[in-house]
Amino acid sequence: MPKFSMPELPPVFADLQKKVADVMASGPAADVEKHMKQALSVALSKLDLVSREEFEQQQLALARAQAQLKTLEARLAELQSAEPSKT
Repeated sequence: MPKFSMPELPPVFADLQKKVADVMASGPAADVEKHMKQALSVALSKLDLVSREEFEQQQLALARAQAQLKTLEARLAELQSAEPSKT
């Protein structure tokens, strides 16, 4: 299959094409990106999210609570087995 190639543009059109591309890159595209970031920021602020630091602190607290629960369960089992049967 023959490869299609665009003919070289005259300098006036090449310059115009470059200027249009530059305007598109700095104008509307930049505005769209800015507005999308703002919209995303607003949407995320409405969600009930926590920071990474707070999440990690809660993970540590949960791990400590689970370890303490395990210790207490073992102690309870020990006390229950040491208690004489009342049957």
